[in-house]
Amino acid sequence: MRAPRFIEIDGKPHLWRDLLQLRREQLAANAKSEQPPLFQLKDDRRPPADRTAAGRYMEPSLFGNPEREGRS
Repeated sequence: MRAPRFIEIDGKPHLWRDLLQLRREQLAANAKSEQPPLFQLKDDRRPPADRTAAGRYMEPSLFGNPEREGRS
């Protein structure tokens, strides 16, 4: 049995290949789109171990270091 040429949506017949072409166009348009960031991105100047919660847990500091905590 071969695939049907038409598909019925809301009581209207549509060509299956036209629907596939529209879907390909949607996917291509979505691939080209770019979403801007919601806020300004800043450099994280902390040491690599301090950038994640796991890193801070694995290498805790004994004393507070003002440079590491972002204070001057």
